[in-house]
Amino acid sequence: MKYNNILIILLLTILISCKSEKKNSEPKEITKEVLTETIVTDQFEIIKSTTDSKAVLVLFGGFGEKPADIKREFQILEIAKKNEISLVLMNYSDKLWLEENDKKELATLLQNTLEKHNLNKKDIYIGGFSSGGIVSLLISDYITGKKEFYIDPKGVFIVDSPIDLLALYRASEINIERNFSDVAIQESNWIINLLDKQLGNPKDGISNYEKYAVFTSASNYTENLSNLKNTKIRLYTEPDVNWWKVNRKTNFEQTNAYYIQKLSESLKKRDFKNVTYIPTENKGYRANGNRHPHSWSIIDKENLMNWILNSN
Repeated sequence: MKYNNILIILLLTILISCKSEKKNSEPKEITKEVLTETIVTDQFEIIKSTTDSKAVLVLFGGFGEKPADIKREFQILEIAKKNEISLVLMNYSDKLWLEENDKKELATLLQNTLEKHNLNKKDIYIGGFSSGGIVSLLISDYITGKKEFYIDPKGVFIVDSPIDLLALYRASEINIERNFSDVAIQESNWIINLLDKQLGNPKDGISNYEKYAVFTSASNYTENLSNLKNTKIRLYTEPDVNWWKVNRKTNFEQTNAYYIQKLSESLKKRDFKNVTYIPTENKGYRANGNRHPHSWSIIDKENLMNWILNSN
């Protein structure tokens, strides 16, 4: 009996030892470390994957935003790094439209930058917030339509951009007449003075507005995007009617969201292949925590990464 007990103990010890060795011999999951390199100039900031990046995302900030502002408000760095996407944050944020020489200079800068810093020139995406979205659409259309440039973007997106300059002018007139919000009044006076000086008073004709705006809803003019019929387009906006009424006494028909929705409908009727209108709800918050539907934060960053990496 005693001998049998000893034998059982020995067998159990051997079995436990074998299981332990088998468990320890299983390969461990190795987490890949992604390294980045940062390049800063007066014109842009690059956060580049040191391995071959899977894509390049070029970002334009809203009016007056610099790369530091984009990083603070969008907080895209970590998720881009994890997905091996290189970023080019542009210091180019004082445009509500682009002249022909602006387009050529910017397109040349982008192409030379991608070439010089060995960035992926096949999988390029361009996007921007507010006025930066205007620049993103116009420069993408220009690059795609010119054979001298070989950096055609696969996709372009905007974030609550004032795409209709004529509508922006008229909304500004209403803001001044209502005399409700100091912020809105100051901005509206600046907009009207700028547009009057550069494009003329729309009472005298809207041809300049059609020529330079992304979209002119009054005449349903979309020719400034005609080269993007086969390019993926995302139109982000947060149509928070209540917020605009309470804080600016603004109707929905005065908001960027209204004209972005109209643009989406117009492009789809013109057989644009891949236009996605993305209205969000309660996502708009500034980095300081303040609620504002006109914010970078309305973008779902994980979903944006999937759109970049999983689409052809």
